[in-house]
Amino acid sequence: MKVLNLQCSHQHVFEGWFGSDDEFQGQLAGGLLECPLCGDTGITKLPSAPRLNLGAQPAPAAKQEVAATPDVSMQRAWLQMVRHVMANTEDVGERFAEEVRRIHHGESEERGIRGQASREETEALLEEGIGVLPLPIPKALKGPVQ
Repeated sequence: MKVLNLQCSHQHVFEGWFGSDDEFQGQLAGGLLECPLCGDTGITKLPSAPRLNLGAQPAPAAKQEVAATPDVSMQRAWLQMVRHVMANTEDVGERFAEEVRRIHHGESEERGIRGQASREETEALLEEGIGVLPLPIPKALKGPVQ
């Protein structure tokens, strides 16, 4: 089993597990690989070094920071926040703008909701003083994860 560090064209970093390098190349060429955060199919393999346990303690390496390195902890925190929102809100789909107005005006019970709204609908809600927050949901979280 090969564990590869992968990155999409939006700089999201993630792991992929493959039976062989040929399997990775085949899936990549077939357009079967996509970023679990944004769904981008522009995937590249990042360089990685194998870990060899030879029993000796390695000398501590000088710590180097690389500019523009994606912050994996920020990606993890964002995914946890999205999972929390999905677990604790009702999906009202295309009726989002209508339903959030009803809640705001006391015509419907107050509860956490999520759904889809166009940019124009979102701007209109904000102008009306209704607090909404666009939240992109990764494709992998919209359905069952395999």
